[in-house]
Amino acid sequence: MEESTIPSEDRILKCDTKDKTGLNDFHQLPDLFGIDIDKVGINRFRIPMNYRTPEGDLINHDTEASMYIHFPKGKAGINMSRLYEILQQEVAKSHVCTKLFRTILERYRADMRDEENDPLFQKSYLKLRFRYALKQPALKSPNWGWQYYDCIVEGKSDKGDLRFFLTVRYEYSSTCPCSLSMSKQYEYEHSKKRVTEGNGMAVPHSQRSEAAVTVELKDIDNFFVADLVALLRSAIPTETQSFVKRIDEQAFAVLNAQNPMFVEHATRRLSEVLNAQEKIIDWVASVEHWESLHSHNAVAVIRKFPQGGLK
Repeated sequence: MEESTIPSEDRILKCDTKDKTGLNDFHQLPDLFGIDIDKVGINRFRIPMNYRTPEGDLINHDTEASMYIHFPKGKAGINMSRLYEILQQEVAKSHVCTKLFRTILERYRADMRDEENDPLFQKSYLKLRFRYALKQPALKSPNWGWQYYDCIVEGKSDKGDLRFFLTVRYEYSSTCPCSLSMSKQYEYEHSKKRVTEGNGMAVPHSQRSEAAVTVELKDIDNFFVADLVALLRSAIPTETQSFVKRIDEQAFAVLNAQNPMFVEHATRRLSEVLNAQEKIIDWVASVEHWESLHSHNAVAVIRKFPQGGLK
């Protein structure tokens, strides 16, 4: 790196560029490197935001926001506080919806400029992370509990063309088909006195598992977290439970035996369900089974479009 590209002590102490208050303003100094930056911004900005349910109600969730713009060469930096200033201004007026994303993303492209005659920033990004709670009925008993889902709602603007994404993490139980089969084989052989080891009972290995599913949507006004969760439940019905009595525990054991699956089975089940949804433009799903048999995990990733689809 050439010495001229390094902010020296003289440049730090003798900044001739001032902001409106008279403080040194390094954001507007010339770019010493001449290099574009894909994303510049902030993440983990916490803010309460209202989200609409399918029934039309508004629920407030503690949200972690990530905000970025594509930063071309020319200036030293951006005024990052402007990002969350814009976010707070717009969130005070609206719940999370397509219009809110559009307004914020276009304000990022325009209002993050230092001068009105500067060109608009080409790209802007807004990502919202939150935990969404849904009531989950018990499998057999007349009870229910709250199931929480880690979610992301994301919007991207490229010269005003918007894309929207929803991600949900879904926990479920997976019973190994091979282990289940071998367990039943052993129990049968033991009952026929062909083998004598053990006590005649074998337990197939099952484990807590997770599917992380991202879908691309035309907008975020007509498809909700609850809609995606319903699809995931239909594809993989062995979701972990939030309220369990003994009768529910037995029902869960039966349900697992009805739905043994490798990661390959889980991804293909998801593919079948997601491909049938007209509201979903594109999707990608990653599943991981935290194996109880061995110390490594089983993983599979599947996309709607293997070539050129979502990553």
